[in-house]
Amino acid sequence: MQIIAHGGAGSPPDEPADRQAVLDEAAACGAEAADPVAAVCAAVRVLEVDPAFNAGVGGAVQSDGIIRTDAGLMTADGGVGAAGAMPGVCHAVEVARAVMEETPHVMLAGERAVSFADAVDVETGIDLWADRTRERWADADPPVDDPQAHLQWVRDRFGGEESGATGEADDGSAAADDPTSDAESAASARADPHDHDTVGAVARDGDEIAAATSTGGRWCALSGRVGDVPQVGAGFYASAAGGASATGAGEDIAREGLARRAVALLERGADAETAARIAIEEFDDAADGDAGIIVVGADGTVGEAFNSPAMQTARTG
Repeated sequence: MQIIAHGGAGSPPDEPADRQAVLDEAAACGAEAADPVAAVCAAVRVLEVDPAFNAGVGGAVQSDGIIRTDAGLMTADGGVGAAGAMPGVCHAVEVARAVMEETPHVMLAGERAVSFADAVDVETGIDLWADRTRERWADADPPVDDPQAHLQWVRDRFGGEESGATGEADDGSAAADDPTSDAESAASARADPHDHDTVGAVARDGDEIAAATSTGGRWCALSGRVGDVPQVGAGFYASAAGGASATGAGEDIAREGLARRAVALLERGADAETAARIAIEEFDDAADGDAGIIVVGADGTVGEAFNSPAMQTARTG
């Protein structure tokens, strides 16, 4: 079994050795699985329960103070499942797998996705908060329960680089009395080492290939926001040529279809390392945000690339 797992593209982590040990464990768990679908799910589950990563426990908090998880999974033969906007669900990847295996659909979302998770014996009602997310949220000055207040708060704080949040309102006037504070909030969102720490894995065993990605989303996102991760071709993709899992600035990744772009390069004859490199180069030319990608080709090649300050991976096989 070949497998590569990633822990997200973003700022350099606070404790890289500890995170690398978890990634190594994830890859090792995946390598012991019976098939690529089981492999990527096993690897991602390890990362979803570790609060050092932005998936499952320790996921990002949305504007209403709720952590919602997303995941997507695809196989070389076109099997696909995704689930999004699920409060209280740690193992989002298992919900995506159940959507693929148990339903005629591609994606479920929201409270009904949580109900579905419960029906297929994926545990729900989990406390997804970690110490670091509680501390950060306590300093976030969340908005009152009003849609317009949430929208303005998100414009001021959501990541800055990819949301169009500049600290100014639509008419160009100051968005708050203290624009310096707004700028500091956006800078803090960008600088947090966990902000882009979506996790994922790609595995291959013979002709069988699977790719999966899981996330807690983006800090300071509007409540109910669903990013690139559960969108087919954006956060994940697989075909007979290989598979890819992407991570980084979600809105940009969704616009560019990053995972599908990498697999298309495989389909045109590139090896996995070349496909990963070119996909990120093209992404870098087209978008302002950071991103990373892992790729496994049907020919057995494995590749990774990123334009962010850091991205940790682990591989076996």
